[in-house]
Amino acid sequence: MPLDKNYNRREMDPVIVKNSGSPLKLELINEVRINKSAVEKRCASVINRRTVKKHNQAAWLLKAITCMDLTTLSGDDTESRVLRLCNKAKNPLRNDLLEDLGIEDLNIKVGGVCVYHQFIRTALDNLQGFNIPVVAVSTGFPAGLTPKKTKILEIKESVRSGAQEIDIVISRRHVFSGNWNKLYDEISEYKEASGNALLKTILATGELGTLKNVAKASLVCMMAGADFIKTSTGKETINATLPFTLVMSRAIREYFELTGFAVGYKPAGGISSAKDCLSHMILIKEELGSKWLNPSLFRLGASSLLSDIERQIEHFATGQYSSFNRHGIA
Repeated sequence: MPLDKNYNRREMDPVIVKNSGSPLKLELINEVRINKSAVEKRCASVINRRTVKKHNQAAWLLKAITCMDLTTLSGDDTESRVLRLCNKAKNPLRNDLLEDLGIEDLNIKVGGVCVYHQFIRTALDNLQGFNIPVVAVSTGFPAGLTPKKTKILEIKESVRSGAQEIDIVISRRHVFSGNWNKLYDEISEYKEASGNALLKTILATGELGTLKNVAKASLVCMMAGADFIKTSTGKETINATLPFTLVMSRAIREYFELTGFAVGYKPAGGISSAKDCLSHMILIKEELGSKWLNPSLFRLGASSLLSDIERQIEHFATGQYSSFNRHGIA
């Protein structure tokens, strides 16, 4: 079934002023309050309502693909696996689906490719000319327990190797002890080390204990200059959830109203179905507006999600569901 291109023409990235940070405002951090039951009720309203359907659903799922960071962060990663991932990043949908939908000229590609430092050059060489940024995880990913001096050297080395975006993990102990000055100083140093690369701070939200901690850590990271705040490493027991998305998106909105800097958001880990993906996107649209549903300000860190999205798009095009093994990402 052809798709009206007005539904899914990829918009030009909005002009984003890179976050230069702001002084740490402890009075603002100390005033943070979270009503957990209200958060859960708000998130349930997104899940329970009728979601987008048909042409609209296909358009939203195509948008999701363009905001996706395809990721491989396993101990057994190899160059050949990274190459397969890069090839999928350049061509996330099968050619026959693009033809059925009549969108061959939209140049659908993902938002980024995320790898360990050792594979930065492999990814850069394969993605040359496709305008897909290479993202490197850093600072002792995923635990973040290596010495700070080592973390900063790791960031600088990844930037020197060509990474356009750096995903760092915060020191959770600063959150647990309420030492916001330490967290602010740490992220500020990471920001300086990252140079022109985007700095994306991973909060490991599932390990922070409370939604209040998530909100406070989000604000401190943005004040310290983070260009994105991200939920999870994907290695925690609890990863991206709608309550985390709501709390973090409202922190982003508060920071934007305070400074005028638009900070990006990346839910990562645990989003494996198209339905879950749409719930997060709908919540972002309602809380932050359509401007944020753009790879400059929104990323999805869930590679396994692509298989289900491609499967849903094939159902829209053909009226039939196919098995998952026909949509492998690598």
